[in-house]
Amino acid sequence: MDFAPAPGLNLQTMSNATQTRHGSAELDAARRGDEGAFERLLEPFHNELQAHCYRMLGSAHDAEDALQETLLRAWRGLSGFEGRSSLRAWLYRIATNVSLRAIERRPKRMLPVDYGPPADPHTEPDAPLVESVWVEPYPDEAIADGRTSPEARYEQRESVELAFVAALQHLPAHQRAVLLLRDVLGFAPAEIAEALDSTPASIYSALQRAHTAIDEHLPERSQQETLRSIDDERLREVTARFLAAWESNDVDGLVAMLTDDAVMSMPPLPSWYRGREAIAAFLRAVPMAPDRDWKAAPARANSQPAVAVYGRDDQDAWRPHALMVLSFDRGPRVAAITAFLELETFAPFGLPDSVPDD
Repeated sequence: MDFAPAPGLNLQTMSNATQTRHGSAELDAARRGDEGAFERLLEPFHNELQAHCYRMLGSAHDAEDALQETLLRAWRGLSGFEGRSSLRAWLYRIATNVSLRAIERRPKRMLPVDYGPPADPHTEPDAPLVESVWVEPYPDEAIADGRTSPEARYEQRESVELAFVAALQHLPAHQRAVLLLRDVLGFAPAEIAEALDSTPASIYSALQRAHTAIDEHLPERSQQETLRSIDDERLREVTARFLAAWESNDVDGLVAMLTDDAVMSMPPLPSWYRGREAIAAFLRAVPMAPDRDWKAAPARANSQPAVAVYGRDDQDAWRPHALMVLSFDRGPRVAAITAFLELETFAPFGLPDSVPDD
């Protein structure tokens, strides 16, 4: 890959701000091998680059790896950066191509609802797949509000919602990159063509196909639009009721909070359930059986309300069990529970690996 700067690929509102803000002295020092200057130069871009890699890859862990490779490649190629485009644009070009190469090396990621039909709640859930193919949750503390530019079609928070990231994974990698660079980051088609070694005509065509494909997989309303329609206090109340119902194994109380066609999935298990009756049967038989003890706390993931659930182990310690990302309708009722069961899910959220009895 050629890491020379791409002419263009500038966000219209940011094209000259980066160099002005950091100053040519800092950039010159970094080019001469000053690692401290390099770190100061790139640190403001870490969060947004990592979020971009997450959208591309659907995995928080893969996004962290891609960010580190991006920074390494930027360090090695900085001497070739001449400033004909913004530093930010140059970094996005590297991050996008790093992500495209990562996609070539691994299977497509998805959520269980895209893997197969709903399961029978009266049978044991299927075993986890040996190979990790699941979309992962993402901590949203560093995600900015609003749009990056007037040209962006999606808000920043909307573009990390679980449904949006899962829908992105249905797109071919090239279309995914085009849609993100245009509709989330606001780059012009000619600039995207420069970054992806393509032509403006090809970019326009890829963008049209990407719009058609992603619209087939997105819900009617984004979670950001839905959450804005719900009073904050009402949302906190519903989330608190969900926590209390889970901690007390109150299946009826929890199911009463669901939409009629709600879905529940539990990556890395491929099994998932649709509808109140099926979800209730599964909850009574497995996670909310009378002998199960839980503690739960509110969290945030993918710009959505979430619940961190801890279970009591054989040594009477409370250990991570699931990070449940909740999707709502305007009711507000819970339309989807995506319970991520892998323990390493907790680490990026700063959640403890155990909690005390009190």
